[in-house]
Formats: sequence, C-alpha cells, structure tokens
Amino acid sequence: MAAHIDRLVTSGTFSLDGGTWDVDNNVWLVGDDSEVLVIDPAHDPQAILAAVGKRTVKAVLLTHGHDDHIRHAREFAGLAGAPVFMNPEDQMLWEDIYPGTTPDSAIADGDTFEIAGTELVALHTPGHSPGSTCFYAASLGTVFTGDTLFNGGPGATGRSYSDFPTIVKSITERLLTLPAETVVNTGHGDSTSIADEKPGILAEGQ
Repeated sequence: MAAHIDRLVTSGTFSLDGGTWDVDNNVWLVGDDSEVLVIDPAHDPQAILAAVGKRTVKAVLLTHGHDDHIRHAREFAGLAGAPVFMNPEDQMLWEDIYPGTTPDSAIADGDTFEIAGTELVALHTPGHSPGSTCFYAASLGTVFTGDTLFNGGPGATGRSYSDFPTIVKSITERLLTLPAETVVNTGHGDSTSIADEKPGILAEGQ
C-alpha cells in the first residue's frame, strides 16, 4: 500500500526565555497500514499512540528542539519502541528538557528516511532555531516544515537562538526551490503551498 499522511492536533504549552504560551501542535504520521514515521510527537503520547494503532513506528523525526515539539518525544518513543532523530545543532534546546543526554541519532542535511516506498529528505533550514530541519517527500508532493514556514509566512524569530535573515535565506534557498504545487504541512495551523507562500517570502527578503 502506498504511503499516506495522517494529521493529529495536540494541545499543550511552549516555554522559552521565561515565558509560557498555550499552543496547538500538528503531529504528522507518514506511512501505510503496517509502518509509519512520526514527525514531532507533541504533548499527548497516548493520543499519538492511538493514532498509530497497530503500525510499527520506524522512527520519531524532530523538526527542531523547542520544548513543545520534544518534551514528550522520549515518552512517546519509549511507548512505540522507536529511535528519536534530531539535528544536533539544537542540542542546547534538547538539554533544557533532557539534561546530559542526546537523541538516539543525529539528522544531517540530505539524510533520507524511507517508509512504505516513500523517501523523506532532510533539508536543514536554520533560522527559527539553529537545527531546524524540514522533511521533503517528493513522491507525496509534500514538505513538512515544522516551525520554519507557516501558512502566512516564516516562523517566529523573536526568541533565543532565532534569526530573521537566516530563516528567510533558508526558506528562499531550500523551500522556494521546491515545485510550486508542493503542499506545506506545518508544525502549527493550516497547511499551505509553496506557490501561496512564495510572494510573501520574496517580499520579506527584499
């Protein structure tokens, strides 16, 4: 069976730089009826496990190290019996939650993850955080952007380890070069497309 995408919305909090905010996160499941990759298992491990069902979780992929995306990743991965992957440039954010430890495996730009005949390619897109990484599935016409690109523009860059010129450069060079019809599945909120976001991003970069 060909790979398909499931979306689960979970609710919790995001904390950084002394502030805490209520957030809803998108959890993405990519796979078929037997195996799946889980991207950013936020807030509610039991609900995500229920969405996985009887499928085997091959890996947990983290788009970046902010606590709303990673705080429950270890618990979910333990329940699912799966390794956790993250770009090591966000190690300082990981250590805020899991001191003295590292994820199970590192993600580098260009790494590939195969699931149900579909390949996801890691695209390093720093800016929202130093290690922010998107996952492009060409055969599905989709890119999972975490908090790098949203419906409406770039992710936030007003907090520690973030940089606005860097995120615009990342989006312009790594995401806007994807086919215009590519669906952008985000870390929060509604999906969008490369075509819909391109004019705004190009304007930001001027």
